[in-house]
Amino acid sequence: MPSEFLGPHASIIALNLAAAWIAGAAIGMERSVHGRPAGFRTHALVCLSSALLMVVFNFQEDWLGEIPVETLRSDPTRMAQGIMTGIGFLGAGVIFKDGMTVRGLTTAASIWTTAAIGILFGIGFAFPAILATLIALGTLSAFRWLEARVPSEIFANHLIRFPAGETMPEADVRAIMERHGFSVANMNYRLDDGGDVFEYRMTLKTFDKKNLEELARDLRATAGVLEFRLSPSAD
Repeated sequence: MPSEFLGPHASIIALNLAAAWIAGAAIGMERSVHGRPAGFRTHALVCLSSALLMVVFNFQEDWLGEIPVETLRSDPTRMAQGIMTGIGFLGAGVIFKDGMTVRGLTTAASIWTTAAIGILFGIGFAFPAILATLIALGTLSAFRWLEARVPSEIFANHLIRFPAGETMPEADVRAIMERHGFSVANMNYRLDDGGDVFEYRMTLKTFDKKNLEELARDLRATAGVLEFRLSPSAD
């Protein structure tokens, strides 16, 4: 291609965009491996587009031609603000409510981080961009390994339904939860199906995931239980 078409900073621009694409793809790959809705392609494109928009401002002289740059008032920080605002809508799209559990918060945060990394690559600030990429990858992968080994509270949303005339007393329901290692954070009540069904809704807290399986096994064998749901909270 002729140099007039490529511009004087073609190699730098190509390097910045390639670095942004690689960084976004690396972060997105971690999300794809763990089955998240926004994965490899989404993160790669977010980082690339953020870098591309910043390149437009960083190398204005390449596309303005003979128009003196000094005659225009342009602030790269406004472009960065616009990018991050737009990414907010994309991040909101991967957050969804599954029953009483909110999922996708970590993926939304990774998209936001990827956009910031793309901005840094776009303006040629390579060192913090590379450092942020490594930190983001470490947070998403190494911290997952660490979280699996550090004792932490596990929350689950629980619903259990009985025939209205054969409802288990609340004290007995709480006793079952405590016997399986759960503490009840809150308790709600509801009369449903025209008054034929009574249900308890509660948030359970435990330190062992195995308690969820044991509780489910016990409830399946409990007489009078019409229906139950156990929904562990997740990111």
